Amino acid sequence: MEVRLRDADSRDFETLWGVDQQCFPPGIAYSKRELATYMAIRESFTIVATDPDEKIVGFLVATPRRNHTGHIITIDVLKEARRSGIGSKLLVAAEVRLLKLQCNAVSLETAVDNRSALIFYKRHQYCLIRTVPRYYSNGVDALVLQKDLLSTAQAS
Repeated sequence: MEVRLRDADSRDFETLWGVDQQCFPPGIAYSKRELATYMAIRESFTIVATDPDEKIVGFLVATPRRNHTGHIITIDVLKEARRSGIGSKLLVAAEVRLLKLQCNAVSLETAVDNRSALIFYKRHQYCLIRTVPRYYSNGVDALVLQKDLLSTAQAS
């Protein structure tokens, strides 16, 4: 699928929240308030993936942190658009931007039972850091994964 990446604007919010609701089950999907709060964090950014008709098919929210580690808050790709490279394009674009923002590494959380996400992140060289018990509001544990951006950038 041919996609274009762009920065989100305020008009995208309702659509992005709807995508998040479709991508994650209750207890893991964000409320409108949560998503708006994450998108409003100073220096955070939201990258949107659109199809040739300009329909939003995925997005990613990330932020740099003071400790020179970026954080992927969420990465969402609609079910019908998965396995077409959109998630990889979003993730790589975020990693490049975080590196430019002086981040040496990037971390994220994913549910322990999200097998497809774990395979995806392993393919992108993310390593397990720790488990956070009952991280999600539905009681599911999270795995904290991290990637060293400096070694990856030097290898390319």
